[in-house]
Parts: sequence; C-alpha cells; structure tokens
Amino acid sequence: MRILGIDPGLRTTGFGVIEAQGQRLRYIASGTISTAKEEQGNLPARLKVLFDGINEVVARYQPVQAAVEIVFVNVNPQSTLLLGQARGACLTALVTCRLLVAEYTALQMKQAVAGHGRASKAEVQAMVQRLLKLPGLPGPDAADALGLAITQAHAGQTLTRLGEAAPLSRKTSGRYRDGRGH
Repeated sequence: MRILGIDPGLRTTGFGVIEAQGQRLRYIASGTISTAKEEQGNLPARLKVLFDGINEVVARYQPVQAAVEIVFVNVNPQSTLLLGQARGACLTALVTCRLLVAEYTALQMKQAVAGHGRASKAEVQAMVQRLLKLPGLPGPDAADALGLAITQAHAGQTLTRLGEAAPLSRKTSGRYRDGRGH
C-alpha cells in the first residue's frame, strides 16, 4: 500500500511517499512544495501552489492513503490562521483526489517514529533515515512528512481493522473517505 505523508506549511510543505507491505517499509520519494516564488501577501496564489503541488505529487506517485499533521495553536494567532489555511489547501487537494486521509499530531508521529513525543527534528530525521534505509538524512520537512506516512503505515492498519470490526457513529480517527467528511 502506498502512503503519502504531508507536513503542511504556508512557506514550505513537506511530502513523503512510502510503500508499506505489512511491517516492511520502502522509500518511494520525498521533497517539498515551496510557495516562495509567490508574493508573501498573495495568500490565494500561495494556497493554489500548495493545492496544485499536492495534486501533482498524488498524480505522480499514486498513493492510496495520506497522513497529514494536525496543527496546534502557536503563540502568534495570525501564524496559526495562515498555517491552518495552508493545511486546508492540502486536505482539500487530498480529498479531491479521493484519498483516505488520516490526521496525526506531531506528538503522535514522534512517538511512532522516535519512541518519544519530545523527539527533536534531528532525532526524527535520523530515525526516518534508519527506518527507510536512506543513504542520507532527509530534510526536516520531508522527514516529518515521511514520519507521518510511517505512522499511518503502522497505526493506520490497526485503526482500519478496529473501525471495520466495530464501526462508530462518530468520526474518531480523523479519516475522511470523501469530500463530505464520511
């Protein structure tokens, strides 16, 4: 199963694609989508770059699932609002491509990849490199995205089985099966 991880950011969004077969993970691709060429004040153009970039990654690598980082409130409310809009553009692109989308906090991803929720960026990069047998360290945004894909590869299988065994009447795993939140 091919999984796409997304670490949303308004300036730089990281992406990582892995192939999961049981517990075996294989690196496919990773990188970033940058909005630096657009004017900083032109939010709609920057959001379009993210939307189009995610669509391009999905078309090229054909994932069947995606995992996106859940964003928490920062000290600066304006930054939080802008990051939320970037995240929304990424989610919209994924749902438009009809991917199953799971959401994880940075804490959940760090626990899944590094074994503890206070892992530094460098620790996440090193563990992603190790888990995927990469020749070098991935960049921090790509490493976080790959970490989210790894988290989905492990946790997603369990959550899917639990959901199939005992469907709940409310959304609990942060998954979207279609554009209506179902």
